[in-house]
Amino acid sequence: MKDKIDYIYGLRPVIEAIGAGKNIDRLLIKKGLKGSLYFQLMQEVKNHSIPCQFVPGEKLDRISRKNHQGIIAWLSEIEYNDISTLLPVIYESGRDPFLLILNNITDVRNFGAIARSAECFGVDCIIIPEKGAARINAEAVKTSAGALNKIPVARVKSLMKTLEYLKDSGIKIICASEKGSSDIHSADLKGPSVLVMGSEDRGVSPEIIGISDVNISIPLSGSIESLNVSVAAGILMYEIAGCRER
Repeated sequence: MKDKIDYIYGLRPVIEAIGAGKNIDRLLIKKGLKGSLYFQLMQEVKNHSIPCQFVPGEKLDRISRKNHQGIIAWLSEIEYNDISTLLPVIYESGRDPFLLILNNITDVRNFGAIARSAECFGVDCIIIPEKGAARINAEAVKTSAGALNKIPVARVKSLMKTLEYLKDSGIKIICASEKGSSDIHSADLKGPSVLVMGSEDRGVSPEIIGISDVNISIPLSGSIESLNVSVAAGILMYEIAGCRER
């Protein structure tokens, strides 16, 4: 895979990129930026629901030494899907949906490795939050062995609201936790489901655990207390996929 440009900079180039339908992952905007082009940009950001973050100019300078004009746009390697559009299609196909939510997972390589396993085990869609998620750049796609070009990815403003929507749609919420009350061998993992994975340091958010239907853990027998999140996700997806076939 050839190296690709991960970002573009400058007010007019970013405005033109949005207008041309480029997949913008998120924007970094210098605090205090003003002017007619800035307000035009913010209107485009609002119209296209693009996540943005206001940061000190020094942060932008560390990313690019060129004349960025106070704006840098990170590009996405994929097109995002709408879960409310995708879910009915999955149901109409006669299959039980198998979804994956990544909560607090920001490492690009972990994200790519998880996506690779998700595609192998039949996950229908990966759902990530607009904020606090790994960037889907060329490195993520490469680590996924191309899986991110095959498996749908949905980006949502609120994981909690999305989970409530999924629950109302008949989806079982399965949370992975080191302190899960059920292990993977005894939990009921059949039927329409969404697996929620958290980062190694923060885990799944407490409010998400609070609305889960099943809270599972992987039994370990060694002296190391935890698994890498991509390894744990692969094990759990394999187990869920197996239960769905039995």
